[in-house]
Amino acid sequence: MANNDLFSPLASLQWVDRTKLKANDYNPNKVSEDNLKLLVQSILTNGWTLPIVVRPDYTIIDGFHRWTVSGREPLYTKLGGKVPVVIVDHDDEADDVYGTITHNRARGTHLLEPMKAIVKKLMDEGKTVPEIGKQLGMKPEEIFRLSDFSREEFLAMMTKGVQGYSKAVVYRST
Repeated sequence: MANNDLFSPLASLQWVDRTKLKANDYNPNKVSEDNLKLLVQSILTNGWTLPIVVRPDYTIIDGFHRWTVSGREPLYTKLGGKVPVVIVDHDDEADDVYGTITHNRARGTHLLEPMKAIVKKLMDEGKTVPEIGKQLGMKPEEIFRLSDFSREEFLAMMTKGVQGYSKAVVYRST
């Protein structure tokens, strides 16, 4: 940062039209479509909690995927086409690259045992597999692997409240 003021990015917080922003040409981070959907769900559930970090010319340093999903419905309409940004003005363009990489790497990864404990706690609290799947972006199989329930117990939870099964239909080609 030009003046090494740690407060200056947040002092610049503003909501701007998302069309002002542009992607940088060096971000090595890729996100699957499933995780983009999860990001949308996160914003719908929690609100917009992290601004997009941009250079003074509105090139994105961090937040490309938040910016991407802000153009999708229902977020685009709910946000009025705007996104929150903070401006970071580095003296050296290399600092922009460093900012992108360090923001991405500092987010870390989820460890198996704590995730198992979280899933188990949610299920013990009566949260359903579909709700956990929606909120955490997990498929039922992943929840099962993390839940420590037996296959039979898990299937009973999955089918709780299901009234019988649909009748099988045989289609014959003519």
